Amino acid sequence: MAQAMALLRYSFFLSPSASHTLYLARRQYPLSSSLLLKRKTKPQISASSPSSMSNVASTDAAALTVFHLHNTLTKRKEPFRPTLEGKVGMYVCGITAYDLSHIGHARVSVVFDVLYRYLKHLKYEVIYVRNFTDVDDKIIARANELGEDPLTLSNRYCTEFQSDMAHLHCLTPTFEPRVSTHMSQIIHMIKQILVNGFAYSIDGDVYFSVDKYPSYGQLSGRRLEDNQPGQRVAVDSRKQNPADFALWKASKDGEPFWESPWGPGRPGWHIECSAMSATYLGHSFDIHGGGMDLVFPHHENEIAQSCAACKESNVNYWVHNGFVDVGSEKMSKSLGNFVTIRQVIEVYHPLALRLFLIGTHYRSTISYSIAQLEIASDRLYYIYQTICDCDNSLNQFNGENLKDYVPKYIVDCINKFLFDFEKSLADDLHTPIALASFSEPLKIINDLLHTRKGKKEHMRMESLMLLGNEIKDGLHILGLKPSSFSEALFQLREKALKRAELTEEQVLQKIEERSSARKAKLYEKSDVIRKELAAVGITLMDGADETSWRPAVPLHVQEQLPSAL
Repeated sequence: MAQAMALLRYSFFLSPSASHTLYLARRQYPLSSSLLLKRKTKPQISASSPSSMSNVASTDAAALTVFHLHNTLTKRKEPFRPTLEGKVGMYVCGITAYDLSHIGHARVSVVFDVLYRYLKHLKYEVIYVRNFTDVDDKIIARANELGEDPLTLSNRYCTEFQSDMAHLHCLTPTFEPRVSTHMSQIIHMIKQILVNGFAYSIDGDVYFSVDKYPSYGQLSGRRLEDNQPGQRVAVDSRKQNPADFALWKASKDGEPFWESPWGPGRPGWHIECSAMSATYLGHSFDIHGGGMDLVFPHHENEIAQSCAACKESNVNYWVHNGFVDVGSEKMSKSLGNFVTIRQVIEVYHPLALRLFLIGTHYRSTISYSIAQLEIASDRLYYIYQTICDCDNSLNQFNGENLKDYVPKYIVDCINKFLFDFEKSLADDLHTPIALASFSEPLKIINDLLHTRKGKKEHMRMESLMLLGNEIKDGLHILGLKPSSFSEALFQLREKALKRAELTEEQVLQKIEERSSARKAKLYEKSDVIRKELAAVGITLMDGADETSWRPAVPLHVQEQLPSAL
């Protein structure tokens, strides 16, 4: 199974997804109309008679499939139906800001950014809320270690996180609330829970009484008797039930505090998200998301306290992404086995990290490894080089000279790409299959650009334009489209040189040495130079007039991959 998954990850740009093919009933495709044909447009399914594009471009491709999303609460995929037609409210639990974020945090953010982008692609008006926990035990402990004000420390790491997200092409949420600026809303909700009889106060602390909420455990499936005191909830002999959790904590010496009806203190962890989601989305909204580790106790407790504060409280879809593992362990700061986003993007392009993260279905565990990052970086270079070459060829032609049609096989390729791409994302955001759908259009572009047969192809430029535009649209939906393909290629080359611990001048010098060896018929020396560079991820490409280089998966990494590759 592991080998099969590795094969899938490696080949998602090499093997197209086998699905249905849609055919237009014309041998040629009107280019002028096709430029208006966006991914939301479904070609007619017909192969028997000619059909004009005016009849094709009016049908919605989204009608082919209904978006299904896995709901942790019901343990199944469900058709997505928001509470208000055309509008979606989504809340995602953000980071506790006391250190640089690791790639486990990156996965949560990228997963829900893809969901956010896809919902916008489906023309939903989305209010996306992602919070910052800037008041917490871990923040206070770290601040004390550094002799720093806790809020100053957390503010710095909130800013660092936002910088990381920009590098990963994560869109900025509609709102990014912080605990420290929402104390009045938190206190109000705690008061309401107390009034409704679901909580009790002791010596300045306020606890939620799980015994008063019979549905406790509905999200995680856990029973109260299964909970071990002290594992996930602090032991306190004053509690009515060991599983009761803090809504408000009385202040301790040297800790930040806020005034409340129960005395100075600060909120417990869980109440903040209930209060902030209600503030921006109301008590009933569509999607609540986060990592799988939040199912219990955080989201379980959120459901209990939100329903205790307002009986109409409801979340339609609870969505959780899988872990990032290192070896066989979940990556986490507490285990000390984490790799920060900064460490990765120091030597890999940020979008290579994004590609790695969406190369596995969001609910599956993903195993972090240098080999997988190398593969993602190589795939990204291939895509960007293909599109850059395509654009360069098109720039040499005057658009006014382009014809209005493309060959039918180009139409068929695009129809299949659009269908597979939409179908995979509609199936619970199956991004690996969406990525695989790029394979065939990319291959055809390269054939048109570089093969003898392709260069003679009828309406070659028209085909390149149409294929290139559709690929760019797909990359945009997945958050993989750079502002400049040529600049991204330059950055990928720079990162590869950094990993190889070489400068471009040194690589060019090696190329010159190899050329001299070949001219002198010293082929053994020539091969040694090529292999030395290949060993560190630099591959040489011999052209008619010169030798160039590009990043590649280093030889020692290739040896770690399944033999079938």
